[in-house]
Amino acid sequence: MAACGNGNGESTGEDTQNGATSGNGEEVTLDVTWRYAGDPDNIGDYVREFSDWYSDEQDEVVINPDPITASEGDYFSNVSLSLQSAVTAPEILSQDTFMISSDANAGYLVNLDDLVADWDEWDNFIENIKDGVLGEDGSVYGIPTTTDSRGIWYNKSVFEEAGLPTDWQPESWNDIYEAAEMVRDNTEAIPFSMNLATVNGEAVTMQTFQMLWYGTGETMYDEEAQLWNVNGEGIIESLSFIDEIMNQRNLGPSLSVAINQNYGSVIMQDMFPSGAAAMVLDGSWNMSHFVEGGTAEFDNPEDEIGFAMMPTQDGSGDGFITMAGGWSWAIPENSQHHEESWEAIIAMSTEEWQTRRAMKEGTLTVRQDSAESEEYADRPFVETATEALNYAHFRPKHDLYPNISIFIQNAVEAVATGNMTPEEAAEDYRNNVVDLVGEENTY
Repeated sequence: MAACGNGNGESTGEDTQNGATSGNGEEVTLDVTWRYAGDPDNIGDYVREFSDWYSDEQDEVVINPDPITASEGDYFSNVSLSLQSAVTAPEILSQDTFMISSDANAGYLVNLDDLVADWDEWDNFIENIKDGVLGEDGSVYGIPTTTDSRGIWYNKSVFEEAGLPTDWQPESWNDIYEAAEMVRDNTEAIPFSMNLATVNGEAVTMQTFQMLWYGTGETMYDEEAQLWNVNGEGIIESLSFIDEIMNQRNLGPSLSVAINQNYGSVIMQDMFPSGAAAMVLDGSWNMSHFVEGGTAEFDNPEDEIGFAMMPTQDGSGDGFITMAGGWSWAIPENSQHHEESWEAIIAMSTEEWQTRRAMKEGTLTVRQDSAESEEYADRPFVETATEALNYAHFRPKHDLYPNISIFIQNAVEAVATGNMTPEEAAEDYRNNVVDLVGEENTY
């Protein structure tokens, strides 16, 4: 994996044996790209801390933090464009694991099979988390950095005011409706909130729709038969939950809040911790807001905030549901310094640095030894967030998933805004998927 340039598309000669500098002794700069979505930029802080440390450790290798400021959907589009050229591709890319397969199929990412085979630390990574960085061909194209679960955050002060228990754990969607109606009738807080706007991209598909859909007992894609679900009743039932919250029962936020690019930060960093929102369906990483150093810091977070597992529709099946995802480090095929990039990823993937990232971002660690550390296990909410992984589902590993995810986002927003009924949005989703994959590839 010899490097072939200096990050600007210009040749710098052969690498040294250590892969640190070019043949003429020039310093190697590794651009590290991630999505910047506004402050707090926890991953950016982490990358900069690592950059300072690594640049001192490696005199001839410099880590250059190089974020992309964009919404989630725009980030993926910008990354896809940058990966097509040696001039624009970063050396190390932070990529959502659901994009790994399509990026690999497009030839954008370096196959890491031989590298992880010779890497002793690979055995310390949680096995099912490794599945998220596999391409359709079964090869490894990324190194996991974080994972997560999803559930319902609830504000205990609002619950007390509404006459609800502060150790709340719903066992069905009806329990959610009933709690939200108690909040609506007895407080000024928004009863229930979730990602609904297409501008918030994959968060709508994963944090909202799939959490509902998989709770109906259905899945989005039959991996064995290789067929997409377009006719399941669970599609309409999930859209109906959204319709009930937003339109029928008046339990959701105003559209000015819900259909907003900054929905996540407004809800989770302001309205929810202040008691202006009672319940939010969202990810475990939000714990970082409520602990010391967070944007909505509490002295004792678990006295003020609760995190409940998401129940299945009627409590059947396993009783609970979560979607698990996460992010990874990948090496773009068109980048200039593959060997140095791999060495830097190894350094970022040690137990120490993985634990540090999980603590900073409020995510769940991807390493078994990191998860066993006392510092990690003592964090607020981590016990429930980790327990939820027992009920975890993962997104389809299919090249067309990102396209179909957009169809879901369109359907969700159309229902949330009242522009379509659940039945109309389900039919629109069906037609879009059939047009994309062919009716013979659906069920």
